[in-house]
Amino acid sequence: MSYELVEILREVGCPRLLVVGDLILDRYTWADAERISQEAPVMLLREDHREVRLGGAGNVANMLRGLDARVTMAGVIGDDEDGREMQHQLALAGVETELVVTDSTRPTTVKTRVIGRAQHRHPHQVLRVDRESRDPLNGVIETRLVEALVNEIQHVDAVLVSDYAKGVCTPGLLAAVIAAGRQAGVPVIVDPASAADYAQYRRATAITPNRGETGRATARTIQTVEAGLAAAELLRKQLALDAAFVTLDSDGIALAIDGEPGRHVPTRRREVYDITGAGDMVLATIGLVAAAGGSAEIMARLANIAGGLEVEKIGVVTISRAEMIADLLGGPRSAKEKIHDLESLVALVSARREAGQRVVMTNGCFDLFHAGHVACLEQAAAEGDCLVVAINSDQSVRGLGKAAGRPIMPQEQRGALLAALEVVDFVVVFDESTPLATIEALRPDVLVKGGTYTQAEIVGRDLVESYGGVAKPLGLVPGLSTTEIIARIRELEETPEQPWRQAG
Repeated sequence: MSYELVEILREVGCPRLLVVGDLILDRYTWADAERISQEAPVMLLREDHREVRLGGAGNVANMLRGLDARVTMAGVIGDDEDGREMQHQLALAGVETELVVTDSTRPTTVKTRVIGRAQHRHPHQVLRVDRESRDPLNGVIETRLVEALVNEIQHVDAVLVSDYAKGVCTPGLLAAVIAAGRQAGVPVIVDPASAADYAQYRRATAITPNRGETGRATARTIQTVEAGLAAAELLRKQLALDAAFVTLDSDGIALAIDGEPGRHVPTRRREVYDITGAGDMVLATIGLVAAAGGSAEIMARLANIAGGLEVEKIGVVTISRAEMIADLLGGPRSAKEKIHDLESLVALVSARREAGQRVVMTNGCFDLFHAGHVACLEQAAAEGDCLVVAINSDQSVRGLGKAAGRPIMPQEQRGALLAALEVVDFVVVFDESTPLATIEALRPDVLVKGGTYTQAEIVGRDLVESYGGVAKPLGLVPGLSTTEIIARIRELEETPEQPWRQAG
């Protein structure tokens, strides 16, 4: 499944998405704690620097841009300095802002955070001040925005609604957006407000509430995956949705799909440093795949990857497709998943390279696997980030003039042994007498060879060096070669049994 997800990420393209919702400007003041103030028993902080970031629906738009989507933002800002800063930040992110409406009767929503550090480290949020209006949009602004949205939906591949209960997502606006999406065949996916009346999301394509939000919406306690699946199906039925994605933090996603059995989509456990922005990242990823026509299960699997990468980082940051691909390829895999034919391996190695990884290749028969092979492969893996091992097929080994009866182990067993090693990323079998065709197809950054080979004797050296790669011999473990081991075994077989062995 990991490789299937990699191919989907590579083929998604650059779909156009419309993001609708509450725009929030996040302001941060970073400061170091120095002492207790003489004026009051409070911490005194010395300011280090300030930051401005996109929050709320703006963060969803920014994350979509990080995933290489084309994005139009629809929302409301105030006629103030913060509103102008919001427009500037969206423009910097490459988000189209023609549908961002200015309302002089309300302020731009701003969250100002003070982040304190003790002894220049261990940052913690000390204080947050919010400036906002939670009142619903006035009739004139709502009508103006709805008309623009209904027209825009006909020209996009998916709509994401990011509801933070700041007044933009009125019942009337939501109904119009959902109806227009249904009419145009465009998916409308909603990340609901924490304490919203979920009836207003009825007939959306899907919703993405977290564990706590789902519990409040269904009046249930969701402590298990089974409870999450039941709640997801309840929401899907009550709201006439195509799908419900209930995010269960470290337990992954409980997925309910119209006409199909519910399913649990687990996630890999991660080191959690900051959960801020994880929900927005999940929504952005689901939206990206939905815009490309992907299935609900694929949306959930990729959302798990993106959300997991987000919680491993401090603060709200964008996650790229290259990071997701690298995570998919670098995650735990079975030995069977590492063995590929050359055609499929070309695509996988290309994905690794696009993710910034240095590809290393070595080749050999690897018959009667021994400690010398292990040492060689460990040295090879240390030369880069992705190790490909090309092995001679049985037919190829027999054509190399090896001793009678070689190979001792068939290619399937040799490949399985190599794939079981943690340092090996991929295994491919070649039928030719040399790996030159395989090298030409994979174009490794580094080509290595163990044993007694000199650099000049490495097959493919000229080719690799012609495109800027490196070819180099590795160290040799004395007395350890398959030929020598077989010779010793045969020598022992031919030696008459010793008296002490006969007595035994």
